[in-house]
Amino acid sequence: NVAAAYALAAQYLGMRFVYLEAGSGAPEPLSPRLIKTVRSVLDVPLVVGGGIRNEEQARRVVESGADLVVTGTLAERDVGALGKVIAAVKDAGSRKKSRT
Repeated sequence: NVAAAYALAAQYLGMRFVYLEAGSGAPEPLSPRLIKTVRSVLDVPLVVGGGIRNEEQARRVVESGADLVVTGTLAERDVGALGKVIAAVKDAGSRKKSRT
């Protein structure tokens, strides 16, 4: 996968994290498969953003391997939903942590 190769190159060049972004205001988040593939080659934190509009999408992104989630447009447009997304990310992250 090209995304995994680029992410690995970034890590080897000394980057301290990798950011995968679907784009500002993207209609959907990146696929879980892509996130899992990139996560599988990295030893640095993986940041994922773009297209994350609700708690289920955020949970899926974390469960797929994201260490950090970016929700810029959601924070601007629906502050009420942001609290639910934060709770979902914390929950998925704590479950992921307990499995390692």
